[in-house]
Amino acid sequence: MNRQNNNQEVIVSGIHLDLTPSLKTFVQEKAERLFRHEESIGRIRIELECDPKQAVAQRFTVKGHMQIQGPDCNASVSSDECHKAISMLIDKLDRMLERRARMSKSKRNHPHAVDLESALPKAI
Repeated sequence: MNRQNNNQEVIVSGIHLDLTPSLKTFVQEKAERLFRHEESIGRIRIELECDPKQAVAQRFTVKGHMQIQGPDCNASVSSDECHKAISMLIDKLDRMLERRARMSKSKRNHPHAVDLESALPKAI
């Protein structure tokens, strides 16, 4: 039952950073995990930023924007290595998807009571 949906796309962009083909494939391989968990993801945009003026521990900042049914998910991670920051970002987005799924199941299993303003007619 593995269905491939061709309208899913991963957009990778670099800010003050040259994107190598290996870095692009690394991001796409990591993002595949998100598409396996949730089929309704339309697009994932990942921005890789390198700021040499920042402290060494926060030199690489990776931002992820996931377009999904309902409110979009946005996350940001800073690290000293680019690959490490990408992995941490994908883990963070994955946790966000899991939390969304738990919340939707919780709301589905515990419906709220409905208040009716008018009285119901009595059965005869």
